[in-house]
Amino acid sequence: MIRAWIVSTGSFVPERILTNDDLKSLVDTSDEWIMERTGIRERRIADKTEAASDLAYGAAKAALKSADLKARDLDLIIVATVSGDMLLPSTACILQDRLNAKKAAAFDVNAACSGFIYGLSVANAYIKSKLFKRVLVVGAEILSKFTDWEDRTTCVLFGDGAGAAILEATAEEKGILSAKIHSDGSMWDLLQTPGGGSRKPASRETIRRRLHFIKMKGNETFKVAVRTLENLVTETLDENNLKPSQLSLLIPHQANLRIIKATAERLKLPLERVMINIDRYGNTSAASVPIALDEAVKAGRVKEGDHILLEAFGGGVTWASALIKW
Repeated sequence: MIRAWIVSTGSFVPERILTNDDLKSLVDTSDEWIMERTGIRERRIADKTEAASDLAYGAAKAALKSADLKARDLDLIIVATVSGDMLLPSTACILQDRLNAKKAAAFDVNAACSGFIYGLSVANAYIKSKLFKRVLVVGAEILSKFTDWEDRTTCVLFGDGAGAAILEATAEEKGILSAKIHSDGSMWDLLQTPGGGSRKPASRETIRRRLHFIKMKGNETFKVAVRTLENLVTETLDENNLKPSQLSLLIPHQANLRIIKATAERLKLPLERVMINIDRYGNTSAASVPIALDEAVKAGRVKEGDHILLEAFGGGVTWASALIKW
C-alpha cells in the first residue's frame, strides 16, 4: 500500500512581537483579560513590506533544507491561506516562482484555520493515486493586515506566520493513516471578511463600514468548535481502531487555550501529550498546525512509530483531521 508520509517540516515567523501589554495602547484590554479568555500572551506581526508569500517562502526553504531537497524536486505546491498576496494569482504560484520550482504545479486552498490539513488531504490523495511523488504543503497567513485594531474582541486573537511540510510516497507502515475533511456552510457567517470579494467589492462604503476586516461571532464559534472537535477526534480514532490513550501527541489548531483544554479533557488526554504554543503566536489560522508540528518535531516530541493527530476548526465552517504514524 502506498501512503504519503511527512519527510520534513519547516516554519517561519516575523521578527516583531506584539505583547498583550502593547495592545493596551490600542484598545481597552489587559494581559489578564486576554490570558484568561484565550491563553495568548504575545503574537508575531509582519511588517508593512511582508506578504503571505514571503512567510511561505521562509517556511518552505526551511522544510527543503531539512529534507536535503531542492525546489526542482517538487511536483506540486499547495498553499493554504485566507490572507494571500492578492486575489489573483494564487499565492502558491508566487511561491513557486520565488522557489524556482519550475516543474511543480501550484494552487491555493481556502479552508481558513483548517486549511493546512485540507492541503494535507489533497496531497495525500495525489500521492496515493501516484499522480505526484513529492508535494510541498504550506500554511501561511498575515492576518494582522485584516485585523480591526479598534475591535478588542478580535484584535487580541490573531498573529502572522507560516509552516510547511514536504510529503513523499512510501510503501512502509508509516505516514498518513487517514485524513478527514468536513464543512457546514450554513454557519458561514460565524467567521468572515465581508468586503473585497464579488459580493461586496472594494468601495468607499465598504471601507467606511470596515468590511475588509475579520468579523467573528466569538461565543457561537467557541461552542460549535468544542463540540465539533471532540466528535472529530473520536471519529478519526474509531475509524483507525485507536483509543485516545494510544496517541503520542495531539497537535490542535491554536485558536483558544480553553478550546484546546476542553478537547483534551473530554478525551481524557493529559496536556503533556498536547502541543500548545498559542501563548507565543496567537491564532495564525492555516499556519497554526504546521508551525506547531514543526516545533514539536524540533523539540523531539515526535518519534518514529508515534501516532500523531492533527486537528483544526475554522471559518466556513470547516473542520479536519489527519492521523499520522511517524
